[in-house]
Parts: sequence; structure tokens; C-alpha cells
Amino acid sequence: MVDESGKQLGVMTPSEALRLARERDLDLVEVAPKANPPVCRLIDYGKYQYEQTKRQRQARKAQKQVEVKEVRLRPKTSEHDVDVRLRQARKFLESGAKVKVRMRFRGREIQHSSLALKLMNDFAAELADVGEVEVRPSMEGRSLLMIIAPLSNRPPTRKKTASTSQKSQEKTPDPEKTG
Repeated sequence: MVDESGKQLGVMTPSEALRLARERDLDLVEVAPKANPPVCRLIDYGKYQYEQTKRQRQARKAQKQVEVKEVRLRPKTSEHDVDVRLRQARKFLESGAKVKVRMRFRGREIQHSSLALKLMNDFAAELADVGEVEVRPSMEGRSLLMIIAPLSNRPPTRKKTASTSQKSQEKTPDPEKTG
């Protein structure tokens, strides 16, 4: 038996534990029923449930929801429009969202799925600096789908300045001088 503050009260009969719980205006809750003897605790069960739901709500808030944005293309999409979609996808990936690229086929366009696959691979190659293909292009009904995820643990890009390039040249020994 454990009381509300966590202090051990020792082994007692169930009737004694219930009497003690009523005296303190608390609930008797069985914590470890398989233990020998079973462990019970004196707590305010309503307050306990409220705190549990509060903790769960906080945990849900702390979870980061991965957003999936969709970019739609067609096999006949013009080059400029594909560039616009690339800029959109790049913006989505930089903000941390995944991008679902959907190539929809209408009518007889589906017969040229190899061209559409090439377009999808080119699309992924253009975004290789900010994202990686998570799900390779695959047919789903009359659509070709691909998912691109943002690069994780990407090292920050440092621009090479004149001073850093001079330092690297100073550190490399000249083979003619060491000769």
C-alpha cells in the first residue's frame, strides 16, 4: 500500500485499505495486480485522469506534424509551367514539408508513360539539392506519383570567401619547395 505522497504504508488487508481510503476521501487504485502481494495506491482518481489527459494533449502539441504538399503536372505541361511547379516544390521542401508530385494522364496520354517518367526523374534531379526521393515514381490508377522529402541533417552551406581560400593554399605545401 502506497499513500498519496508516495510513502509506503506496508502490507494490509483490502478492507483496511478501503477504510483508510474512505477516511482520507481518496480512491483506492490497484497499480500492480500481478505483484505478490498486489500493490495499491491512494489517489484522487478524477484528478489523476485529468492530469493524464493534460499530459497527452501536451505530447500531441509537441509532436511535429509532417505536412505533405502536392504539385500536379501533366505530360503536356509546358517547360515554363514545370519551372513554376519546381519553384513551388522547392519552397515547400525548404519549409520542411514533403512534396507529392502527381502526373495525371488523360485519354491516350497514358501510352507515353515513359516520357512522363523521364519528366518526373528530371523534376527530382532539379530538387536534389533540397530534397531526396522518398517514394520512387509509381503508377496509381491514371496517375504517376512520387514523394520527395526534405533533406534531413543537411550541413549549413558555407560560402567560400577569399580569406578561407588563401588559408587553405597556405596550409598545402608546395612540392617544388620541399624537393
